[in-house]
Amino acid sequence: MDKAKDEVWDIELTPQNNILNLKLKEVWHYRDLLWLLVRRDFVSFYKQTILGPLWFFIQPLFTTIIYTFVFGNLANISADDLPKPLFYLAGITAWNYFADCLNKTSTVFTANAGLFGKVYFPRLIVPLSIVVSNLIRFGVQMVLFIVMMVVYWVIGASFHPNVYLLLLPLLLLLMAMLGLGLGMIISAMTTKYRDLSFLITFGIQLMMYLTTVIYPLSTVKAKYPKYQWMIEYNPMTSIIEAFRYGFLGKGTFTMLSLGITTVITIIILLIGIIIFNRVERNFIDTV
Repeated sequence: MDKAKDEVWDIELTPQNNILNLKLKEVWHYRDLLWLLVRRDFVSFYKQTILGPLWFFIQPLFTTIIYTFVFGNLANISADDLPKPLFYLAGITAWNYFADCLNKTSTVFTANAGLFGKVYFPRLIVPLSIVVSNLIRFGVQMVLFIVMMVVYWVIGASFHPNVYLLLLPLLLLLMAMLGLGLGMIISAMTTKYRDLSFLITFGIQLMMYLTTVIYPLSTVKAKYPKYQWMIEYNPMTSIIEAFRYGFLGKGTFTMLSLGITTVITIIILLIGIIIFNRVERNFIDTV
């Protein structure tokens, strides 16, 4: 009797030939690790801080105050006739989730090289844990946004939530997919070109100014039609406009623009998966 043939293995490691294979079955098998990494990200980020999770509220609140003063009052940029703090907080809440997913996913390979070199698990677990852990921060900031909506509703401010706010799960999914896809592309490139890690934070900041976080798309179309294509082709623009339209009733939103964004996001995610799976094979030799 051949003993080797009678042995049954729980996990069998083989060379990965299909770069589109996500190994979702393995990801589900390692779901406990996913939650451990989510907990690690949450605890390590706020460990030994005085205010702890209160930073979830403080950061967007102070950013909203500064944007209201600088862009709303000094620069007098239009807020689509909405209360300016509500207008800016809506954009900040959506943008922060995408930016956090992109920023942290873009360093997956370099930041976890030691872990990847010691033990096997589906590498996709790490970027997925980043997307999930950032949902906690997004949820807290949404609470702040809703509280501010209630306050302005009580004092009689004019805004009109509508049925399109039910698109929030789809918008969240699109932001997660977009941040994940772009992050995996950049992470794969930083294994060979470390300079990109220095540019990512600066690049995300520049990308924000090409998104309708601090100004509405209607203003760009009315005053700067020559440059509106730069803003409209940014996938995050239609997501933020849809977010504002659903919760505040103002925004340049169409299902067509959201559909185009969905197609672009899926393409970026597929490209990210292909590059991630390709680099995963031998990145440990170059990091």
